[in-house]
Amino acid sequence: MAKISLLLLIIFPFFLRLSSAQSLSANFYSSSCPNVLSVIKTAVNSAVNKDARMGASLLRLHFHDCFVNGCDASVLLDDTSNFTGEKTAGPNSGSLRGFDVIDTIKTQVESSCAGVVSCADIVAVAARDSVVKLGGPSWTVLMGRRDSTTASLSAANNNIPAPTLNLSGLISSFSNKGLTAREMVALSGSHTIGQARCTTFRNRLYNEANINASFATSVKANCPQSGGNNNLSPLDTTSPTSFDNAYFKNLQIQKGLLHSDQQLFNGGSTNSIVNTYSSNSATFFTDFANAMVKMGNLSPLTGTNGQIRKNCRKTN
Repeated sequence: MAKISLLLLIIFPFFLRLSSAQSLSANFYSSSCPNVLSVIKTAVNSAVNKDARMGASLLRLHFHDCFVNGCDASVLLDDTSNFTGEKTAGPNSGSLRGFDVIDTIKTQVESSCAGVVSCADIVAVAARDSVVKLGGPSWTVLMGRRDSTTASLSAANNNIPAPTLNLSGLISSFSNKGLTAREMVALSGSHTIGQARCTTFRNRLYNEANINASFATSVKANCPQSGGNNNLSPLDTTSPTSFDNAYFKNLQIQKGLLHSDQQLFNGGSTNSIVNTYSSNSATFFTDFANAMVKMGNLSPLTGTNGQIRKNCRKTN
């Protein structure tokens, strides 16, 4: 009897996590807020039309939310007297964008169906719609997440993969979230859109050997050895506002902007995956979409956990 009780204690939390992920569904709002997907899509398309870079920013917002205690919209919370939020964490401060777009979407959704749709679900759907708008694959976003009532600066600083990581560190960082090395490479393909700040790749430009010389020279023009920390360069110099497989082709010729990018194609275990995605964009698109669904299922708050925030920046 004691053995059975012990076994239940071991496996029950596993089933609890499993059931919470399974309680997400594609048609979660079909009766409670039937037009939510069209509202989000219209707003995302409008935002990306005004600023093509916003597509990458909204995708990154979802990623930085999910990697910190699950996809619970904790990244959107402003600091309070009770906790310091995630916005000033190293990976987010001065670079995370799109909060105003999420605010706009939330306001529009609230006017259709107040208190029904979570900020976490809005972020997840906005990421998908951003990728589609820029020419990438679509996927079915499972919904039913609820919003956290707290945030963690330390978790944001510790859990989001840094651009300085080597391949083993990248694999470990994603493995900690239940994602495979192949899924890590696929998700890294999100760097086919968006830009990075000089401060995140300066060391690679001036101190690393595995970088295309003409590429390094061209980027140095906008990223001096001192100063210009916030100067931007595209992560994919070929087609920075098109979601395609050019990122992987760039890695093959040592044109990865970040140290962590080039680590994917540097004689290691992921070279073959980069080669596959470089030669077959359909395979990349399929793997990316599947990995996004899996990432979107990281530790969601469901049922009576969390809340549906009225304002995404603060708890109710």
